[in-house]
Amino acid sequence: MSLTAVLVVVVAAVLIGAFGIRVSRTTSDFYVASRTVSPLWNASAIGGEYLSAASFLGVAGLILAFGVDMLWLPVGWTGGYLVLLVLVSAPLRRSGAYTLPDFAEARLESMTVRRTASVLVVLIGWLYLMPQFQSAGLVLREITGAPPWAGGLLVALVVAVNVLSGGMRSITFVQAFQYWLKLTALAVPLVFLLMAWRANGAPGVSAADAATWQTPLSGGREYGLYSTYSLILATFLGTMGLPHVLVRFYTNPDGRAARRTTLVVLSLLGAFYLMPAMYGWLGRLYAADLTRTDTVVLTLPARMIGGTLGDLLTALLTAGAFAAFLSTSSGLTVSVAGVIAQDLLKGGVRSFRIATLMAVVVPLGLALWARQLPVADVVGLAFAVAASSFCPLLVLGIWWRRLTTTGALAGLLVGGGLACGAVLATITGTPYDGFTTALLAQPAAWTVPIAFVVMVAVSFLTPHRVPANVARVMVRLHTPENLDLNRGDWRPRSS
Repeated sequence: MSLTAVLVVVVAAVLIGAFGIRVSRTTSDFYVASRTVSPLWNASAIGGEYLSAASFLGVAGLILAFGVDMLWLPVGWTGGYLVLLVLVSAPLRRSGAYTLPDFAEARLESMTVRRTASVLVVLIGWLYLMPQFQSAGLVLREITGAPPWAGGLLVALVVAVNVLSGGMRSITFVQAFQYWLKLTALAVPLVFLLMAWRANGAPGVSAADAATWQTPLSGGREYGLYSTYSLILATFLGTMGLPHVLVRFYTNPDGRAARRTTLVVLSLLGAFYLMPAMYGWLGRLYAADLTRTDTVVLTLPARMIGGTLGDLLTALLTAGAFAAFLSTSSGLTVSVAGVIAQDLLKGGVRSFRIATLMAVVVPLGLALWARQLPVADVVGLAFAVAASSFCPLLVLGIWWRRLTTTGALAGLLVGGGLACGAVLATITGTPYDGFTTALLAQPAAWTVPIAFVVMVAVSFLTPHRVPANVARVMVRLHTPENLDLNRGDWRPRSS
């Protein structure tokens, strides 16, 4: 049943994506769906790509393993959109850019800053794609016994077909469908699981769990206070630096629609994130012996219900999990391919299609090579890199006119470089003892402040490097689109 569910999801994704071929004709269709996506449709698509394997499987697994401290993950991932709404969404849409590097060049008038931003976009995208492919391999192995590489390869192939066929317009339809599939796939089994829990006498956690697992900062992780605050900082500030999230705001017709989209996203994410926490809590009662906690969502129906109904519910959850892999991977592939096509290739639809293959193959190879970490932990590292690089660039670039080219470049290199170094040490398993391990596993608490300080300090030291047209750009970022001085799309010099 689970294998059939996977096949149904894959076929549905391909068929819905094929619909996008009929309406994808121009470069703008491939990059930003010609900026015609409505707020509700766009919010559903954002929910589809944002709710990744980490949200569907990883949150429940970490809550099972480490307790209530991990509730900060869904809180931070949702709260990050509130920061995005207040500080970034409308000005970013008004910039008229296609990608984050486009915005960096428009604001700072520097190809060097643009290229640095391009490298960081690709690195963040690959880091985020890697756990999607790893989790797909884990799930397919659980249900069929297939080798670990098979699930990742399947997801990579489907994503490549959809993106190659219709770009952003194609995957918008796919991701909107997949959000509602994921929500249904978690909600329906949860109702039956809670009924089974009730019929079993409604047990609670043990006294030992009440003193540790259910108590903040007692879930078993070393240096829990530091790790918690660093995680909060990464999730709240990292959202605005994720390329596959920001590219969605370029698809809105105007800044007002971008704000409305963000409000709808907050509602959709809030509804979704109530459920992984419940799965983690039920897992603590019925599946505390799992060695690979990321599988708890798929394990519970068989343990608590069993029989044909348990198999059907497991199949539905498996379908939702694969929808998570496909939707997030599609959004990331589009954002990474857009940057590679514009900055490394010649631009246009043909370059975009070549870049799509490059965007998928590298993280698939990394997924097979890198050691297995909890999927939510790896995604948290991607948030830390985004928070340490693009968050300072966006906040200061939008709201501080004295940001200089040299200051922005220094902040990107220092903040992004330090965060990437910490990520590399964590993924490769480089042995460190004590507090150093915690600093590397959750680097945002020190890399984000350093990035902001470096950008501001270097900007004060290089006032002559303030872009010549900063006044014009700032007016555009903060002026409604219905004024004549703020119409039309900005085009990078390289296109």
